[in-house]
Amino acid sequence: MKSSRDDVLDLFDHVWQRFRKRMDGLGDDEWRWQPGPDERLTLRWRLEHITECLREERNGPWLGLVAEPGEPRARAADAASALSGADAAFRRWRGQLASVSEEAFGERIGPVAGGFGGATRRSFALHVVDELVHHGAEASLLRDLYAARG
Repeated sequence: MKSSRDDVLDLFDHVWQRFRKRMDGLGDDEWRWQPGPDERLTLRWRLEHITECLREERNGPWLGLVAEPGEPRARAADAASALSGADAAFRRWRGQLASVSEEAFGERIGPVAGGFGGATRRSFALHVVDELVHHGAEASLLRDLYAARG
């Protein structure tokens, strides 16, 4: 029987594979396209936000792990480097999540999370998957809008 942590890992794998498939063929012009004045309406911003969410320094400690040094946060210069950075961030996040025991997964995060300390590590992981799902869907919609522009 699968543990709840394994179910969440499987969910992350599914969501990530679906997202990466939707990003296949992403070129620099599309990555830079900005349909309005707000930078948050770009694929560039979405990919950057997904990457940051997956590699935040809080992730390890909130999962009950030893803090890992943060990675340099330089903006990607092009679509390929943005996707490469997102892939690396996902591998880091997934590795962190996979190293949490089932027992620890159900425990409260504790004081390290401030006002969210009463939440479980499982609920934190579900928050991260929610971020990945909804920003991945937004990125997919932006790809559709780019393809349909007149």
